Amino acid sequence: MRLTLKDIFEIETAEIFNPNEFKPVKKVFIDSRKITKNSMFVAIKGQNFDGHDFVKEAVNKGAGIVVINRRKLKYFDDINVPIVTVKNTLTAYGSIARIWRRKLNPTVISITGSNGKTTTKEILATLLSERFKVTKSEGNNNNQIGVPLTILSANDKTEVLVLEHGTNHFGEIEYTAKIAEPDYAAITNIGDSHIQYLRNRSGVFKEKEALLNVTENLGGTIFINTDDKFLASKKHKYVNAVCYGFEGSPHVKGSIVGFRKDGKSKINVKGFGKNISTVLPLLGNSNALNYLAAVTIALKLGLTKKEIIAGTRRIEPVKGRLNLVLKNGFAIIDDTYNSNPQSVKEALDVLGRIKLYKNKIVVFGDMLELGEKSVEFHKKIKTQIRKLRPELVLTIGKYMKFLNGELTKTGINAKHFRMRKSLEKYLEKLDVSNSIILFKGSRGMRMEEFAGKLIEREA
Repeated sequence: MRLTLKDIFEIETAEIFNPNEFKPVKKVFIDSRKITKNSMFVAIKGQNFDGHDFVKEAVNKGAGIVVINRRKLKYFDDINVPIVTVKNTLTAYGSIARIWRRKLNPTVISITGSNGKTTTKEILATLLSERFKVTKSEGNNNNQIGVPLTILSANDKTEVLVLEHGTNHFGEIEYTAKIAEPDYAAITNIGDSHIQYLRNRSGVFKEKEALLNVTENLGGTIFINTDDKFLASKKHKYVNAVCYGFEGSPHVKGSIVGFRKDGKSKINVKGFGKNISTVLPLLGNSNALNYLAAVTIALKLGLTKKEIIAGTRRIEPVKGRLNLVLKNGFAIIDDTYNSNPQSVKEALDVLGRIKLYKNKIVVFGDMLELGEKSVEFHKKIKTQIRKLRPELVLTIGKYMKFLNGELTKTGINAKHFRMRKSLEKYLEKLDVSNSIILFKGSRGMRMEEFAGKLIEREA
């Protein structure tokens, strides 16, 4: 697997200098610290750095060719390796990834959605690795840089490439989908995340359906979660659609047949001539639906019942996503990766379902990117908390103060903190014996820092 000189000329807007010095490229990097001999370095300008500042370092470390913005060429007269100049290095990076994807020609599976895309991706990659050599997006590398990065991390041994596509502005999904050229595509759900930028659920769907449109135009298969009423109403648009869900009569149907005391669900899946029953080693109905999505795709790719059950046993929770941490005499639900109205409801459902501890404590940070409905969404959490009746609710953030105000009216023991240090000190002294504590908030609230302090505590 190499990029040839012919490939270099296929990069959009590319002009090459010193082509006679070119040697085929096996690796492509945007991080100069990772450079290997005869690799390509693409200088991308980000929010906190400019890759052009590291071009000479990359060459000194062995880069055999560099890609730069053509306006920067005058600064690199002394470089003796081939230089490719382009109008925009970010789009050039995407172009290189598309070329690499076509050379590899693996089965490409792309996943997007308002919630659950990372967990679905991780579950699917685990299941498929029972049979295939799988390369997947690491962490949440799901944007204009992350998708190309994942594609370029694959090699000629990769049989299946599992990609996550994220967005918060119009056009991002279409851009990354055209780079990935998926064979299979799924939207986990359509929720209220990013509506500050995408306006409403119709805007969210319009952005994310670009993944389905690109896939179908390539003759690929679409996976539709028909439990999501918004998605179910759109299923007729796609010829090659496979439907899954817990309700109605989809092609692949799941059912939760019970819960253990630790909150984990007993699940049954029927479809493609298979009947699979197992215990899902993850918490929450949303994770059951994420699992169902992954199993549906795995069945479509031909995995056997035995392979799926074996893969299920190897599934591990994604850090910060309904991750149950057991301590000596207490437990923590770390759901700090992100937060929106749907995932808050799910987290509180999970907290109510776990019966191993006497006390339930909630620690909430703001849900962000909800636009003009922010105050309304935070106040609405009151209804579910009243049903749960936790022993204590701790809140922090300018929007969570509105939830605190609603809770204090109902007599629920609730405390609001303006300063992070104050909440941290309160948690240090809090008696958590025989308690299960839920931590949740959007990324910007850094709730994982509070959860981490408690996870470090011994008793």
